[in-house]
Amino acid sequence: MAGTYGEVSLADLQAGLPANRPASIGLVADNDIDAHAVAPHFKVLDAIIIGFPSFADGRGFSLAMQLRRLGFTGRLVAQGHVIADQYVHARRCGFDAVAIDEALAQRQPEQQWLARLTRINATYQQRLHQAAQVA
Repeated sequence: MAGTYGEVSLADLQAGLPANRPASIGLVADNDIDAHAVAPHFKVLDAIIIGFPSFADGRGFSLAMQLRRLGFTGRLVAQGHVIADQYVHARRCGFDAVAIDEALAQRQPEQQWLARLTRINATYQQRLHQAAQVA
């Protein structure tokens, strides 16, 4: 995602953006950032890029859901160690895109990511609701 947005940190936002800022602003955030601290800056953000230091660290998913619940409507990008098996969950949590490095892309090509979308077509809650209606 580097170069797509004028990438800034939360500290940059809190200090105030210069008048000659890039047209598109993307906040680069660790997965433990406080969503409420970001919320006042939603109007200037086109994207929030959330880091995933490990595929086993799910805090980025929780953060994405918090940001969406607080009203962020821009682009959410999961960046780093996200694997294809997590793609459907990432989409459900509010992510619009996943950015991975070349090495991971070689091990898990695009076809694997797209195949995950058709594998699970209903959420647990939808299936539970359907079962209750049949009973």
